[in-house]
Amino acid sequence: MPRNQLRAMRAIEVCRTAELGGHSETLITLGRDPKHLGAHIGFIGVLHTWGQNLMDHPHIHCIVPGGGLSPIRHKWVSCRKKFFIHVNVLRDLFKKKSLAYLKRSCESGKLAFPGDIAYLQEPKVFERFRKQFYRKKWVVYSKPPFGGPEEVIRYLGRYTHRIAISNHRIINVEDGRVSFWWRDYSDGNKKKIMTIDASEFIRRFLLHILPDRFVKIRHYGLLGSRNCKNNITLCRKLLHVCKAEKDNNAQSETWQELLFRISGVDVMKCPVCQKGRMHTTEVLEPAGCSRSP
Repeated sequence: MPRNQLRAMRAIEVCRTAELGGHSETLITLGRDPKHLGAHIGFIGVLHTWGQNLMDHPHIHCIVPGGGLSPIRHKWVSCRKKFFIHVNVLRDLFKKKSLAYLKRSCESGKLAFPGDIAYLQEPKVFERFRKQFYRKKWVVYSKPPFGGPEEVIRYLGRYTHRIAISNHRIINVEDGRVSFWWRDYSDGNKKKIMTIDASEFIRRFLLHILPDRFVKIRHYGLLGSRNCKNNITLCRKLLHVCKAEKDNNAQSETWQELLFRISGVDVMKCPVCQKGRMHTTEVLEPAGCSRSP
């Protein structure tokens, strides 16, 4: 892959980092503000980077409990019934923090401007370019889950550990071109077929491979890994919620059943006829490689 494309991909990762930092600070700052909630909150952030056509479409899903611990941690503070924090307030602060992170990344030399956008290397030009986004209307969406918390976890679980495109969507690979089906949400959710050059397909696919140590799922505040167990125990106590006991008599799930329940992928279905069921006939143990002296 050309070096300028690799540099551009690295610049995209910097922008994603700015987005992650902006959303976490926005929620924590507004959650602690007495005008909005006045509590120490916790939440889970899930980064999703692709759309159906494999183009770069970074956005973040946040799972946020409807409240948090009071400043002295003696009671649970619930949010309003209709909304957590008003979306206009979330939008404005998220915009400011994200653009501030973008400016910091540019000043530190982490942003690359290859090819047609090389003109943005000039600091004054970049600053004019950056400031125009303050006038844009940013979209921040917040709503309670229609199907309950379990449905939200199930929905996000369908793609948190998936790649940008699975094999069943690829229809044909021939003469240096790749055909795959996709859903056009802007055209009534219609199922369509797209055919592009193999090099373009690879370019789009590589946009969604995260660099080393770049975490797709992050936990913040009360749900941060350092004190998560103690915080959840305290929240349950203040909410008078008992931890569900395990049913020792319940039959444990197989990994295939767990995968199907969480992601909807049934690996036991026959990939050819899509009706029959797969059965294990033999387990092949790993064997060492034979090397010639």
